[in-house]
Amino acid sequence: MKVEARIFEAIASFFFVVGIVYAVGTFYYRTGVEWAGATAMFFSGGLALIAGTYFRFVARRVEIRPEDFEDAEVEDGAGELGFFSPHSYWPIMIAGAAALFAIGFASANWWFALGLLPIIIATVAGLVFEYHVGPEKH
Repeated sequence: MKVEARIFEAIASFFFVVGIVYAVGTFYYRTGVEWAGATAMFFSGGLALIAGTYFRFVARRVEIRPEDFEDAEVEDGAGELGFFSPHSYWPIMIAGAAALFAIGFASANWWFALGLLPIIIATVAGLVFEYHVGPEKH
């Protein structure tokens, strides 16, 4: 996870530096700062910094992976990577609800879009708790 943290932190620093250069450059070559581009650069840097910080914190909690070693081989990472639900219908329901929300939002049907927010939350909860069984089920 340390490799991913370094990558995202490098991306964040790149966007912050480029955002400063962009803001200064547009200030001197125009009548003022071009705020849409400068804001996009700084927000992109902030999003990359959020991902990098997340990976930095997770790297402290998980055991060292083969990707974290300089002399690791491809074979060191072989094996099971995790559990992926093969027959879950929740991702399709989330995508459908999100698509309908986007259509309602884009066409200014605010009540339609706001009515879909609980459905999106419910489908995401269904995905998260799909394999959760309480202590009474054991």
